[in-house]
Amino acid sequence: MLDALARLSSAKTYRCSSWDKTGRNQDAWQIEPGETRVLADIQGPGCITHLWMTQGRHYRECLLRFYWDHAKQPSVVVPLGDFFGLGHNIVNSYQSMLFTASSNQNNKFNQGCALNCYAPMPFRERAVVELVNESRERHGQYFYVDYERYPKAPPRDLGYFHAEFRRENPFGGWGHEIRVNTPEANIVCKERQAWDDNYVILETKGRGHYLGCNLSVTNFQGTWWGEGDDMIWVDGYKWPPDLHGTGSEDYLNQAWGMQANAFLRNGSSIHESNTGGYQTSYVHHLENPVRFQREIKVTIEHGHGNHLCNEMSSVAYWYAERPTPVAKVPPVAKRLPVAKDLTRNAWIHDKKSQTTSRHVPLNAEMKKMKAEWKKKTAKR
Repeated sequence: MLDALARLSSAKTYRCSSWDKTGRNQDAWQIEPGETRVLADIQGPGCITHLWMTQGRHYRECLLRFYWDHAKQPSVVVPLGDFFGLGHNIVNSYQSMLFTASSNQNNKFNQGCALNCYAPMPFRERAVVELVNESRERHGQYFYVDYERYPKAPPRDLGYFHAEFRRENPFGGWGHEIRVNTPEANIVCKERQAWDDNYVILETKGRGHYLGCNLSVTNFQGTWWGEGDDMIWVDGYKWPPDLHGTGSEDYLNQAWGMQANAFLRNGSSIHESNTGGYQTSYVHHLENPVRFQREIKVTIEHGHGNHLCNEMSSVAYWYAERPTPVAKVPPVAKRLPVAKDLTRNAWIHDKKSQTTSRHVPLNAEMKKMKAEWKKKTAKR
């Protein structure tokens, strides 16, 4: 990955930033409620090489949008914190190869935090980076957008960076009362049932390669939220899928649950043991991207066989041959973190803020397992 570090180039380096053009020290842009501000509008050919942003709040309320060349629809639409690997409006210090964050108010909601992205983002004609303030308050934003401009277009085999946000609150699982790793949860989940029922991290068409994701969970059940197999289909449905994993923590390159650590390619930027049930974990396929020629569907079970009903959010990252539209982001009210009543240690489920795209339909085995679990727990 460092093979280009010593290579000389005719590229020129530039920066767009929020510096105070009066020469004073008021370097944050003030973005009004409902306002969209263009952070950078860059003529190509070139490549965005680094993003730095810092702010004190609105990590879910503000959206980042990136447009490549002259595409009418953005190729990146993600809440600010989630884009940099921090879900739930929570800040924490962590380091990965592509993203880093630094705060002196770790594991707290809406505090000051420095955010960095080092994923290269080449473009041929134009790059536009926008920040959309969908909160009801004025938003203060410091930022750098570092980039290079080239004398000629980059090679055609360099893809355009994409990122999309998805959320299920709650995920429509079939048996949330059943504990993970019990016989009653161990149903058959395969073929079209898995294709239809799994949580979807990414579904897109075209040519490119999938770079990884972050996955945020609000652990309503309070036990282990994992055991869901990752299943990734490349260029259409088949069984088994092209990549079939063995469990949530395994896909995230850990084992025996998720540990409170953050590595260059995988880890947890937020760990539920520090937050009372909020978790964000990530995996970046730097050496092993999943390549596709026509389409890709990246999924994971939520609990084995999709029995759990926790809140699930994710950001998928990939490169595509052409600028491609991404998934529509839920409105602010339906993407804010689920609140918790700390006096009762109970989650606050507000139906107005919920979004569940699909409920897993009960089949005969699921009905049987639910009945057996009810019978088992009634004896206690």
